Amino acid sequence: MVSSIHSTFPLLEAAYQQYRIAAGKHVAAWGAFDTKLKGASENGPVGFYETYRHQAGLSQPIYHGGEIFGGYRIGRGEFQPWYLERQTNDSGEFKAGLRVPLLRNREIDARRAEVWRATYDRQRAEPEVLAELIHFVRDGSIAYWNWVAAGRKYEIGKHALTLAEQRNAQLRRKVDVGDIDPPVLQDNLRAIAQREAKLIDLRRKVEQSAIKLSLFYRSDGGQPLIADQTQLVDFPPPTALNGADLPSDAAIALANRPELAMLDALVRRVNVDAAEARNDMLPNVDAQIVGSQDVGPASSSKGDKTPFELEAGIFVDVPLQRRKAIGKSRAADGKLVQLAAKRRYTVDKIRAEVQTSHAALDAAFQRLAKARESLRLADYMAEVERRKFELGESDLLSVTLREQYAIEAAEAEVDALTEFYTARAEYDAALARDWPPQATTDHRPVDEP
Repeated sequence: MVSSIHSTFPLLEAAYQQYRIAAGKHVAAWGAFDTKLKGASENGPVGFYETYRHQAGLSQPIYHGGEIFGGYRIGRGEFQPWYLERQTNDSGEFKAGLRVPLLRNREIDARRAEVWRATYDRQRAEPEVLAELIHFVRDGSIAYWNWVAAGRKYEIGKHALTLAEQRNAQLRRKVDVGDIDPPVLQDNLRAIAQREAKLIDLRRKVEQSAIKLSLFYRSDGGQPLIADQTQLVDFPPPTALNGADLPSDAAIALANRPELAMLDALVRRVNVDAAEARNDMLPNVDAQIVGSQDVGPASSSKGDKTPFELEAGIFVDVPLQRRKAIGKSRAADGKLVQLAAKRRYTVDKIRAEVQTSHAALDAAFQRLAKARESLRLADYMAEVERRKFELGESDLLSVTLREQYAIEAAEAEVDALTEFYTARAEYDAALARDWPPQATTDHRPVDEP
């Protein structure tokens, strides 16, 4: 059943899509560093000044800040005297340049921040899926043990009905020979009808538990499989927990629980917001260098376009109030304090879950021992009462009561076993086990591959 959850459970398949979603967003964030192709064609064919300008270029953002750019342009025609820089030599102009940040956007910028946030979102997807898987295995394990318990109770009810039917043949012979009065036989027939009705109800519970189990137990194609009674197995022998393992188990839970990994990834993501806010506090100081070279015959008699040109500049941009940066910084600090508090609570919660599930498992094991002792005594008394009845030293009412006590004791043992393995599933979930130890022993329906 657990292997079925791992391979074909629909909600787990849906959870796995978190990987694809996060990976897609990560690729999208890297799109900010895509090489950009730019082009334009601006023409003025009508008017005193006829001009024709065409340009194309590439720009490539640099991961560590700034960008490299280059391109080609050509300007032909008669240009206004105040727009002569638009004119090029006859074969056009080639230009290339570099712009780098000196303060703001040097260590981090919006593009890198988005990539880092997407990276941490992708890291957070794995523990999110693991958390879902742990819950699915826990719920599936509980559904499985409930199905086993329903089958065991059905067998108990079936055995009780068989005892009443066997006794009915004995009573009929005694009525025929006059050893007992006919109402005694009628009373046993009433008991048979009552146990038949109970058996019908027990069969319903088996069928319902099998239907619930089919949500987790599926074929290789993902279709729900409703297990029939021929696939029922008995509970495996339970084993007690070692109380000395509790501290180490708590440490294992703290190391493996995905909730803490999710919070840690979220903290790293918020740290990116804080770093971006600190970056926005800085003045924007960029350095730029651009070189250009016209080619071809000169477009004017002065030949002023022909020499190689080199430009260098510094660009400064300072928001005086810096309210955006201050607000982002305060929000990030608040989120970090919030996440730290949540992490402390999560650590305490995990320890409490390990301790409570350990206590539940230990109590269930002790209760099981008492339930089995009660069953042993009840079966013994029922057998004694049946022998006394066969010898004529007891009556049907006493036999029926003793058998009812034995039936209740047998059902109590099943309840104790169910409680034990339910507590075991909770304990495995508390320790972040997505493949419980029981799965190493084949307790699945017998025809599962």
